[in-house]
Amino acid sequence: MLDDRILFIDAEAILLDKPAGLPVDAPRAGGPSVESALESLRFGFQRSPAAVHRLDRDTSGCLLLARNPKAHKRFAAAFEAGFAEKTYWAVIEGVPATASGRISLPLAKRSTRESGWRMVVCRKGRPSETDWRMLGEADGCALIEFRPRTGRTHQLRVHAAEGLGHPIVGDPVYGRGGPAMLLHALSLRLPRDPKPAIEGRAPLPASFARWAELIDAGA
Repeated sequence: MLDDRILFIDAEAILLDKPAGLPVDAPRAGGPSVESALESLRFGFQRSPAAVHRLDRDTSGCLLLARNPKAHKRFAAAFEAGFAEKTYWAVIEGVPATASGRISLPLAKRSTRESGWRMVVCRKGRPSETDWRMLGEADGCALIEFRPRTGRTHQLRVHAAEGLGHPIVGDPVYGRGGPAMLLHALSLRLPRDPKPAIEGRAPLPASFARWAELIDAGA
C-alpha cells in the first residue's frame, strides 16, 4: 500500500515515497505498479491522481502526483522549464578524483536487438546537466549527492558511469548489477506561487543504512 508513504498532500498534489522495485507505469507483463495503485490514492476525489514525472523501477524516493488535469499540466510545464529542485543520493563504484563539479553530456537513446535500449553519450543527443558533490567514501565506494538541472531518461545513471567514470552500485544496465541499485530521490521542491511550494524529503531506504550511519557519524 502506498497511502502510508505520503510525504506531502493538498488539493493539488501528492508527493509519494516510491519504494525501489516498483515501476511507475504498469508493466506489459502485469504486476504491481504505482499506476495500478492510483485508485487507492484518491482520498475522496472523483479522479485518481497521475504521475507528473517518472522514476526508474529500481530508484526509490520522491515521486510527484497531480490530483487534477490542470495541476498536472502546470506541474509538468514547471518540470520541463527546470523549476523543480531535485536532490538524489547515490553510491557509486569508486571514488572521484575531485570532490564536486558539474557534468554536461548530450544523451540519446540507442536500441539493439541483442541488448535492448539504453541511453548513450552522443554529440547529436539532448543536452543534460547535473551538479554533484561527494558526501563520503568507504571501501572504495563513494556517496554522491546529485542535483540534476535537466531531466533526461537515465540521466544520473549515465552521468555517474560516463561523467564520473564510476557507475552506480547495483545498476544492471550501466554497471555490474547487484541485489539493489543504490539511487534514491531524496528530496523534491516545486515552487508554486502564490501557494506554498510542494516539498518533501524521503527517508533513506534500508539499502542505504550503512551510508546513513556514515553521514550521521560525520555530522
